[in-house]
Amino acid sequence: MKKLREETVPYNTGWAAELKQGQIIRIRGTTTVDFVAFRLQNLRERFDQARTKVYNMKIFISTGDKLMGRANQRMMTIVEDTYKEGTHDLQKGMCSGNRFQLAKKEGRLREYYHRDFQDEEVPDHGCWENLSQALKPYGIAPEDIPSPFNLFQTMKIDGVSGRMEHTTIRPKPGTYVDLRAEMDLLVALSACPDLPVGGKPVSVTIYEPE
Repeated sequence: MKKLREETVPYNTGWAAELKQGQIIRIRGTTTVDFVAFRLQNLRERFDQARTKVYNMKIFISTGDKLMGRANQRMMTIVEDTYKEGTHDLQKGMCSGNRFQLAKKEGRLREYYHRDFQDEEVPDHGCWENLSQALKPYGIAPEDIPSPFNLFQTMKIDGVSGRMEHTTIRPKPGTYVDLRAEMDLLVALSACPDLPVGGKPVSVTIYEPE
């Protein structure tokens, strides 16, 4: 593949770029990455968690599976997934500064994130704010950002009660996911603060198939 662009997204920041149909984006990281996509010609058409689960008939998706839009259109295909330690998440939304403060106020930080925190450790922003800033130049309002595909975020889900729990399972260094654009897209991601393990920078590379 021909490398077109390579960037590092710093911890707890966002990033956005345009992808042409057929191009591949490689996302490499060791902590959670919140990922969203929009049809470039009509930014009101966007990735949808529910339709993605129904189309693939499973809640954990990997190589060969599709990311679907709200009109049940195929937006992306996972062409390679080297994350073998755990699974990606299609249940959760985005973290945010308000989310962290609410958990702190209710005394639930440990319940949600499996560890205690000093006041200065609780971020004042998260993926909601990161994606909002990254997508602002495209005129996308924060409330129009869809619930993301949470890469590398392994959740424990009870099949009977439906109860969800965070885990500290994350990828080993060098792990990546390749997604192919099935239409012209605007894509965006957040290098999550990932409180259970502590966030890290994320590497992004865009390729043109040869």
